[in-house]
Parts: sequence; C-alpha cells; structure tokens
Amino acid sequence: MNRTQHYLLAWTAFFLTLLLGAGPPFTGNILWPEAWAASSAVKSEASKSSVSAPVPPQRYLPAPPKKMTLCGHKVPLELPFVAEQMDREFNISVHDQAQVVMWMKRASRYFPYISRRLLAKGMPDDLKYLAVAESALIRKARSPAGALGLWQFIAGTGKRYGLTKNRWFDYRLDPERATTAALAYLKDLHDEFHSWPLAMAAYNCGEARVRREIKEQGVKDYFHLYLPDETMRYVYRILAVKAVLTDPSRYGYTLGENRLYKPIPSDKVVLRLKRTLHLRTLALATGSTVRALKSLNPAMRRYLLPPGTHTIRVPKGKGAGLKARIPRLKGEKRPSRGTWVVKSGETLSSIARQNGVRLQSLKRANQIRGSLVHPGQKLVIPRH
Repeated sequence: MNRTQHYLLAWTAFFLTLLLGAGPPFTGNILWPEAWAASSAVKSEASKSSVSAPVPPQRYLPAPPKKMTLCGHKVPLELPFVAEQMDREFNISVHDQAQVVMWMKRASRYFPYISRRLLAKGMPDDLKYLAVAESALIRKARSPAGALGLWQFIAGTGKRYGLTKNRWFDYRLDPERATTAALAYLKDLHDEFHSWPLAMAAYNCGEARVRREIKEQGVKDYFHLYLPDETMRYVYRILAVKAVLTDPSRYGYTLGENRLYKPIPSDKVVLRLKRTLHLRTLALATGSTVRALKSLNPAMRRYLLPPGTHTIRVPKGKGAGLKARIPRLKGEKRPSRGTWVVKSGETLSSIARQNGVRLQSLKRANQIRGSLVHPGQKLVIPRH
C-alpha cells in the first residue's frame, strides 16, 4: 500500500467514525487529525465543569416588619395596599447597601442632637427619620426645586421660620438652626391636622394641598387619603428608614464605632463687627484654616463676615480669648483695591461672590461690559 492509499484509508476511517458517532476505532500508528483531539479535550473539560460547577447560594431577601408604629400610632399593615406600599419602600431602602451605610454613619453625627431637641419639645423621636428621607442627612443637599439643607427648606418656608437667606448667609444650611425651624414647622402642622402622618405629608407637599385634599375627599387619615404620588410614598419612606436604622444588624448591616461619623467639637463665639472681617484673619486667630471655619459654619456664603453681630463656631478650645488674640478683630480695614487672577472655571459672578463685592462694582472697576473672563486674567477687586 502506497502512502496515498494509506492516508485515504485513515481519512475514510475518521469520517466513518464521525458519521457513526463512535469513538476512535483503533490506536495504531495512524495519526489522528488534530481537530479530533482538540474537540475531544474541549468536550471532556466541559463535561467536568458542568458536573463540578458550584451552585450559587440563595440571596438573603429580608421582609419588612409585620408590625410598626409611627410617632406612637399603629401603622395599619393589615390593609393590603398599606402592606404593599410599605413592602416597596422597605425593599428599595434595605437593598441600597451604600446608602444605608452612609445613613448609619451620618446618623451618629446628627441624631443625638435632633433627639435632644425633640425630647425638650415633647415631640416624638420618630420625627428624626424625616430628615433622612428628606436629605439622607447630607447637610448641603439641594433638590431640583431649590430646597436646601438637612431638612430641605425652600426659601419661602425657611424665611417664615427664621432661616435668613441673603448675600452673606443661608441658614437653611446650618443643621442646628434648620432643626429648630423644622421642629417648629412640624409642630404647627400637627397643631392643625392633629396627626403626625398628616403633618409629615404636609411637610412634603405643603399644608394648603393637604388641607384642600381633606376637604375634597372628606378623609382625615393619611393612610386613606389620596395625595400626589410623591407624598403618598413619603410617609412609607420614613417608615422604611425607621425600620432599617432602628435595627440595622437585623438586615446584615453592622459598623464598628470607629467607622461612624462623630459630631465635630467646636466652640460658639459671638462677634460684634464694625467692619467687614475676612475669614483668613479669623483662621489665623484660631490656628485653623478657612476650610475648617467654612465646615463648622456651612451657612456662610462668602469668605467675609459683614458688619454686625454674628454667632459662629470655631474649633474646640479656640473660642476663649479669641478677641484678645486679634486686637483688630472687631473689624479690619482692607486695602481699597486688591487683585485677583482668574482660575479655570471661574466666572465674574463667582469671583464677586468669593470676594463679597457686587457684580456691577467688579465689572465697573475692571471696565468690563460683558461677562466673559479667561484663566490667567488679572482683575481689580474693589474694597469697601
């Protein structure tokens, strides 16, 4: 048999094997095609992996509490639509791991103060969970509607409750002042509606809307009142926050004390200024930085304190004798003009805000008619 016949025989045997589905017919010195060996190896490995592949463990899916109270009142979870709404908000909250962890961290900083204020006013401690639903306890939180701060006050409601907003300060960003205002507002709402869930609903969509819906529907129970979609979810969201934060370990969330955010220690001081004071000077007097002062006083909108009386916070231990450390603290005279080098991303408006001057004054001092500036451009800053 010549070489050609030898290979024809081998290939014939190979194709017959494929057609008949049998294994290799013999193991003599005829070389099998590499494709057969590779195919066999792949099938063998696939077979092994399919047998030994680990079965993924079932995921833990916690259920919401079967019984709940809110501000001392029973939540009617026996009603199917109430239970379903609660189930929805609970699952959205409990499975957002990053969010729950941050709630726990921030709650350690803000809840002790809020709870003390609620206790002093004889108000339910559950109201603290409203702040989590509003802002996730982010003190600089801002909504698309312009609500601001820990308790998400819009400018009009904030003004009604003493939260000043001007070119120097926005006290909606001050956690303590905003808490005082929020508790006063909630108390007024409860005095009108005689129900904490309705007071919470009114906090969300406004007392006028709740008043109108009660009159239209003849219903005074939040859980049976038809309200805007967001407000119909709102109290359930607060309930979900309460369920998770009351016992986070029940749902698999455990953080050591060293991982929780603590209140930042500080001293309160009263400054009576005759002239504008730059925070740089105050930072030098307290041995801190402008950044530290801005962090302790988030309501400050400028690098300057205007003339007048101001209660501010400084780093702990730096309040006593502060005025003695700066004889000119009651007001420093600044040069009539300064300079500013424009940085990338800055605008005339932002530069004016940072330096506590009016936009028109800044434009006039630099003979600018439009509003465009470019990085590296030097501007004259007019001083008062």
